[in-house]
Amino acid sequence: MSRLPTALWIGATLSGVFLIAALISLVWVPHAVDGVAIANRLQPPSPAHWLGTDQLGRDLLSMLMVGAQTSLAVAVIAVGIGVALGVPLGLAAAANRGGLLDEVIMRGNDLIFAFPSLVIAILITARYGPSASNAILAIGIFNIPVFARVARGAALPLWTLDYILAARTAGKGKIRISAEHILPNIMNLLIVQATIQFSLGILAEAALSYVGLGAQPPIPSWGRMLAEAQTMIYTHPMLAVLPGLAIVLMVLGLNLMGDGLRDLLDPRLRRGRA
Repeated sequence: MSRLPTALWIGATLSGVFLIAALISLVWVPHAVDGVAIANRLQPPSPAHWLGTDQLGRDLLSMLMVGAQTSLAVAVIAVGIGVALGVPLGLAAAANRGGLLDEVIMRGNDLIFAFPSLVIAILITARYGPSASNAILAIGIFNIPVFARVARGAALPLWTLDYILAARTAGKGKIRISAEHILPNIMNLLIVQATIQFSLGILAEAALSYVGLGAQPPIPSWGRMLAEAQTMIYTHPMLAVLPGLAIVLMVLGLNLMGDGLRDLLDPRLRRGRA
């Protein structure tokens, strides 16, 4: 039996650390993240505050733990939106290649691609105000055409194969064929793409929070921690280094895990390792 790819191990380990921290923060953090203690501001690492405190006296370790929870929640829900809506649209477009439905879906995808998630977030914020839920909506909307294109591109060659023709001859409709025969055979590509979009979702959430369009106080966010620390980057660099390092390691872990999953699930690469 072949070994799991090294990239998968490293990526899963890095991602697992932040996932465990986020899960622990649901029930326990060293200090309350919404408590301001000016008397304890900008404290160095100590037994009471392992990573020190910020300019408002909040515990940095607690902020990072809850910030991981925020980033993961936004990315998971946003990717879920993209999968739930984008994959069916992509399968429908592939099943009706060259038809009106295919044309409408793909031109709609082009329209959404013309507006990056940051622009979509600005439009939503202008109407409903900044919040984590609006960041989720903006990132999720941008994920829809990504998964639609991946699903359509992977499904199109399958419609010409003999077993699909046999299923059509047996009287199965396009929806049933897509669900029973097409989707299981493109699932590996969708899993890898979901991992990639998950890491991009982390970055997008941090960017939106950095410019004030994501999670709002008192909810901690890695992006907002960076924004708040930028005026003290020379006097207290750790305030920016810690959330920046968390973002880098989380995204690196997810990208490595995506590469590892691709190597593990791609049958051509499996044959090469055999």
